[in-house]
Amino acid sequence: MSDDAFDTLMTSVDPPLVVVTTEVDGERAGCLVGFHSQSSIDSGHYSVWLSKANHTYRAALRATHLAVHFLTDRDLALAERFGTQCGAETDKFAGLAIDSDEHGSPLLRECPNRLVLERTAVLDDGGDHVCLTTRVLSAHTGGTFTPLRVSDASHLDPGHPAEARAIHP
Repeated sequence: MSDDAFDTLMTSVDPPLVVVTTEVDGERAGCLVGFHSQSSIDSGHYSVWLSKANHTYRAALRATHLAVHFLTDRDLALAERFGTQCGAETDKFAGLAIDSDEHGSPLLRECPNRLVLERTAVLDDGGDHVCLTTRVLSAHTGGTFTPLRVSDASHLDPGHPAEARAIHP
């Protein structure tokens, strides 16, 4: 396989960015995610892929619910906060207006475009990310928006390199 061809295809697709948040045992976690997708039409399912190097990954394995916040082209600062800091060392939620849903998932008030999800399965195929499949419990929107895309945040350095992934969470 040509890595250059794969990179060209993925760069051309330029997916939107989201912030995934969760809470388990009183611990909040959140991270910037570029790998996510609707995964069923009837009934609504959504899948997110979390880096094994990420604190949110370890929390999400123990959590039953997640929130996915769709970032707009005005949310680069949130992308930087949730994408470049380590949640094990920094409270990424400090100073932000946060609500909690009935399952305890942190909801970012700045991001009205979001899904509340119930985790249904975890797929680890040996890569550096793990897929969490979910059932959509609710969807909320502030109206149409222009998404923040991977290319808009390509200058950000991740809080952990992929090589730092946890083998045994």
